[in-house]
Amino acid sequence: MFIADGAAESRTRDRVRRAIGEQGPVSARELAKVLGLTPAAVRRHLDALSEAGMIAEHEATVAGGSRGRGRPARSFVLTGIGQEQFETSYDGIATAALRFLGEHAGEDAVVAFAEEQVAELEERLVSVVEAAGEDITARTEALAAALSAAGYAASTRPVGEGTGLTGIQLCQGHCPVRNVATEFRQICDAETEAFSRLLGVHVQRLATLAGGEHVCTTFVPTGALAVAQRPDPVHAPPATESTHEERSSR
Repeated sequence: MFIADGAAESRTRDRVRRAIGEQGPVSARELAKVLGLTPAAVRRHLDALSEAGMIAEHEATVAGGSRGRGRPARSFVLTGIGQEQFETSYDGIATAALRFLGEHAGEDAVVAFAEEQVAELEERLVSVVEAAGEDITARTEALAAALSAAGYAASTRPVGEGTGLTGIQLCQGHCPVRNVATEFRQICDAETEAFSRLLGVHVQRLATLAGGEHVCTTFVPTGALAVAQRPDPVHAPPATESTHEERSSR
């Protein structure tokens, strides 16, 4: 019985950790609601994760510098150690391979590789996004759901309501290639361009896990900025040899 209880406790703790990766920064109360646990149970797991160095308290910034009355609820995000629980043993090999490619074939070869890899992900996501219709919000939510299914722990949050910067923050709590992208930001750049093509609007990457933030954040405009300069939503196919040759000749 003790072993079974211990295994159940471990699985629940892993659920809490993964929820923080997907929803963070998130409070204990919000976690309890999302996971269907009691606040006391959530706090117990938060204490254990904090002691293990997997989560940290998030210091929220409030517009205008005013927090209002009362103390704000504590919220949590994953630390680098918490993120590493998602990583694979292939990161070192992939990083070494890209270093070799850059040293022997040049920077353009690394860019071409990043674009081709992201194009494969884009090809898997395009049908889901297109099925959501023309509304940018619906397309972004569909993209987040598809990314989560692919292991990116994605979510969306409306921002800037009532201002000229109305939009959606597309957040990714996990990046399968975070360690590789830390050295090769070309992967992040290629992913951002793919999001623009998928959503049919220019997006802006605000933060990345590879850059040391607790989440990848992409701003998707839905107001006036969304229609100011819409890119061609036609989806580019994966890079080919001829594409690589053209890039090298520039």
